[in-house]
Amino acid sequence: MIQDFKETFREVVQAVLPLTAAVLLIMLIIGLNSGMFLSFFTGAIMVIAGMVFFLMGVKLGMLPIGESIGSELPKHNSLIFIVGVAFLLSFMATLAEPDVRVLSTMIDSVSENGISRNVLILSIALGVGFFVSVSMLRIVYGVPIKYLLTAGYLIVITLSFFTKPEYLAIAFDAGGVTTGPMTVPVILALGIGVVSVLGEKSELSEGFGLIGLASIGPILSVMLMGVLA
Repeated sequence: MIQDFKETFREVVQAVLPLTAAVLLIMLIIGLNSGMFLSFFTGAIMVIAGMVFFLMGVKLGMLPIGESIGSELPKHNSLIFIVGVAFLLSFMATLAEPDVRVLSTMIDSVSENGISRNVLILSIALGVGFFVSVSMLRIVYGVPIKYLLTAGYLIVITLSFFTKPEYLAIAFDAGGVTTGPMTVPVILALGIGVVSVLGEKSELSEGFGLIGLASIGPILSVMLMGVLA
């Protein structure tokens, strides 16, 4: 565990330090006051500490339990149970996703309550949950991912002609924020776990691609909000 902690700390520092240095340089060039320097530096330290503990939690808890749950689901011999659990886990993981919270807060601040923060979060989570459930069905029935991606984005393109402009922009951002540090480990671990007990399936070709499919869900759900609003 200590070795994992050291490796995680090194990875986080290597990821955060270049950005921190770049921002400090820009702050120096544009001449921000010393109070801003201190605030940013304090925030950077807190980010490093938070990311280290968060990633340790993912490695020690989220990934193992996700794979364990995924590997146990097919043993119940119930497709409804597999789809239901996949939907519930991905839905709850999206609700807990920090990136989704940040996006909804920013939209709420500029829309002056024109777009409900809670409705937006719920819409994004429902979209992710639905498409992760579809991904589980794809794995079980061996449907090529290219067909689902093609169909999904054809629907996205079609809806783009009917969605209000402000919702259209938000929709694609919503698809991006679902690929965050909370949602990704849960979905990937769940998919790999399911594939691992299906002997004829390849973990490389079947266990991945779930994130790409899952990100279509929020795009479509937010677009539908724009059509119905």
